[in-house]
Amino acid sequence: MMRSLYSGVAGLKTHQTRMDVIGNNIANVNTTAYKSSSMTFSELMSQTTQKASGANATTGVGGTNAKQIGLGVKAGAINTAITTQGSAQSTGNPFDIMITGDNFFVVSNGSENFFTRDGSFYVDGAGNLAMTSTGYNVMGWGVDKTTGNIKQDTVTALRIMSSANMTYPPEATTKANISGILDENDKDVTSANGKTVNLNFFDARGYSYTAKFTFKQSGGDKTNEYSLELNKILDSTGKEMDISGITFGEKNLEQTLSSKLSLNTDSYKWDDATKTLQTTATPPETVAALDKIFKNGALITDQDKAEEVQKNLDAIAKAYGYEGSTDEFLKLYTTGKAGQVTVQKMLENMSKNMTGDDILPKAKNEELTMTGRKFDGAKVVFDKDSGKLQSINNSTTNLSTTLNFPASMGNFSNITIDLSECTNYDNKGTSTVGATSGDLDGLGTGRRLGDMIGVSIQKDGMIYASYDNGMTKLLGQIATAAFANASGLEKEGDNLYSATLNSGEFDGIGVDITAGGGYMSTGQLEMSNVDLSSEFTEMITTQRGFQANSRIITVSDTLLEELTNLKR
Repeated sequence: MMRSLYSGVAGLKTHQTRMDVIGNNIANVNTTAYKSSSMTFSELMSQTTQKASGANATTGVGGTNAKQIGLGVKAGAINTAITTQGSAQSTGNPFDIMITGDNFFVVSNGSENFFTRDGSFYVDGAGNLAMTSTGYNVMGWGVDKTTGNIKQDTVTALRIMSSANMTYPPEATTKANISGILDENDKDVTSANGKTVNLNFFDARGYSYTAKFTFKQSGGDKTNEYSLELNKILDSTGKEMDISGITFGEKNLEQTLSSKLSLNTDSYKWDDATKTLQTTATPPETVAALDKIFKNGALITDQDKAEEVQKNLDAIAKAYGYEGSTDEFLKLYTTGKAGQVTVQKMLENMSKNMTGDDILPKAKNEELTMTGRKFDGAKVVFDKDSGKLQSINNSTTNLSTTLNFPASMGNFSNITIDLSECTNYDNKGTSTVGATSGDLDGLGTGRRLGDMIGVSIQKDGMIYASYDNGMTKLLGQIATAAFANASGLEKEGDNLYSATLNSGEFDGIGVDITAGGGYMSTGQLEMSNVDLSSEFTEMITTQRGFQANSRIITVSDTLLEELTNLKR
């Protein structure tokens, strides 16, 4: 039987195999991250009919080459262009990721790791980042709870949508700053009620509060001096909190004033006999009684009578033009026969003797000049020449003060308030001063509880969550695998590869993609790297090769037919 018949058969089979490779490439022309294959041919074997001989120096005969007849062809190798980068396809899906470089994603079915270039991912019902095609978990590294940094250890499933990651914990405000222009000609600043500044802050549970502070200008020639006081704190519902245990700045500071204090005699009058404040109506109505405020010349401090005491003091303050500002009224002082005397002390004197020294004015057109006031808070002094802040409570170096909360209010943190950016410039009678949580660098602002509003993946595979309270959180990092011989990986279907002895082993940890100069792009997928023009060209040469090998069989058959026809 002629050897050429079997050579032709081998040629047909080998070209058929090559056609199978080409057909598979074309079939996967739109497969995500598919890597094309190519086939090379090699001789099957050769039959030696005569071995080679060397030259004979004695006889002078030269050597001869071996006589060998080839017996066909076989598939030499099928190579995968696994390191050839495919083009980018934009999808707009933030969980679609394309690798630029030679690395591979690591995915797992729960018992075995596989490798892929297909970055079409989604978040499954358990919150894990997974492949859309197989549901295999994408593997990576978690965050070290101690340092907050990525801990590169054995890869694990990336559960980015866990219940712990869905919210960002709240934090109490610890720092704040008051900045802007405090214009000494601002009508609010020069008024009795002063210029109000609101500070919004948070407690440790994320509840929001508003602290209302007031700037009040000193009198006389000290218009560059101001008091800063805490008036009230409102909770998130607008309800006023009890601030009796809260301290702000320093206590019993003094501020220079030059104001007149007089009784509204059109509506009120004092009855010396009963030591009561009455209306001028007929019949008169008692609105306050000093024996309801003082006992034996001392302020009544019994808790069960606190409301009654306050009611009577409020009525007196109203009669002297300080309605709603009772504390302000009581802390006014002047220089009397006994030295510095506050309004509260004057009322105390009146509870003992309505006609004695150092008492409040009672008659019509009678006025008392108040030279100052006591307050709790901060004494703010500006430089008269430059308008810049000069001192806080007589300190020229520490230009801040503190809002202190008692231990019983453990959900709050003390707040240090920086005033270094306050100025005392002319702004046409308008003040721009305002309070902001956080220091000048934005630290210590505090925050409410944050809900996750988005997830982003960086070029190095780090996954960050963003929250509606302005915070971001590192959730993990996508690990990648790199192989010494990526072409040695074995295809497992579903765009997956497994490691082999010739590819190199996976160490279970993986590498940061940026270590080898690669990076990840989100919203993109790697397309197939099949080149159709090359595949069609290969198809033509394969078809012609197949036809030529079929002719070998046809011609060999004709030769055999002639041989059998020798005998008729």
